[in-house]
Amino acid sequence: MKLNDHKVAGFTLMELLVVIAIIGILAALLLPAFESAKEQAHQAICINNLRQINAGVRMYANDAGDVLPTSGTNTTDTAINVFMAYKQLMKNYVGTKGASSANDALFACPSDNWCYTNFFPPRISQGLHEQSLSDYSSYAFNTGNFNTNFHGVAGMKLAAIKEPDKTILVCESPALWPYSWHYPHIQDGSINAAHFNDARDVVSFVDGHVSYIRMYLDTVNV
Repeated sequence: MKLNDHKVAGFTLMELLVVIAIIGILAALLLPAFESAKEQAHQAICINNLRQINAGVRMYANDAGDVLPTSGTNTTDTAINVFMAYKQLMKNYVGTKGASSANDALFACPSDNWCYTNFFPPRISQGLHEQSLSDYSSYAFNTGNFNTNFHGVAGMKLAAIKEPDKTILVCESPALWPYSWHYPHIQDGSINAAHFNDARDVVSFVDGHVSYIRMYLDTVNV
């Protein structure tokens, strides 16, 4: 009698290396596409968030004699930055009840996972919406700056704004500096890296529409 010697075929070392190399190449090709799709999803969430917040601010104004929140009366908590204090006045209009917290999903941009201390370097690995400084919001009201000639819409009547389709109402906070959580990504915490004119941010306008646009910082012609 003759026994059949069945040998199990396997991969050689060279074949395994080739397979691993192919998998690595495919992963490298697919990763940028995955990251791009992920970022587009984040932008879509931000656009939806700002559309609802924008509507809430305008509803507040309608009930306040057509007057938007003002920098002088929009908060009793001096620890909250004036750009963020609008949230206390209008959050009931978007179904957010009680004290603000990091659980207020509507006010959290998914890409907001780092920020600057007091909005300037050094950079920290914590989202703006996770901090009480911002009243747990990724989004800032275009209040302007009462210490400079940067004009906003705080205290104005909606009907008095001449170009509502071109005037920002509420936006991602970096848009007012500008820098971006989306693109381009800042690689260091230097003050020079904080401001650039190619930053893309999601912003909402007084007329209610929301866009993902390029921001430009002009400190001369204001």
